[in-house]
Amino acid sequence: MNPIVTVQDAVTAFADLMEPTDAELDAIEREMPVILADVDLLDAYIVTLDRTPTELDNRRIRRARRRALAARVALLNQDAGASVPGGAA
Repeated sequence: MNPIVTVQDAVTAFADLMEPTDAELDAIEREMPVILADVDLLDAYIVTLDRTPTELDNRRIRRARRRALAARVALLNQDAGASVPGGAA
């Protein structure tokens, strides 16, 4: 007969390793504008799921797409500027 044991000891043994590191939190913070822009874009799409999009809906989607793209470009430029030695872009 095998004893029944809980896995709490195994899980809590790695509790310190389960938390995000400072580097991971910094990466999330850097990507937050992209995440928020993507959420806005999804919101614009969700509004039009149950109806035919109006001209106002189409404009909202286009604006959200432009903001999402601009946020991604800004993040890429920020990362590229950080990786170039000497600060040259």
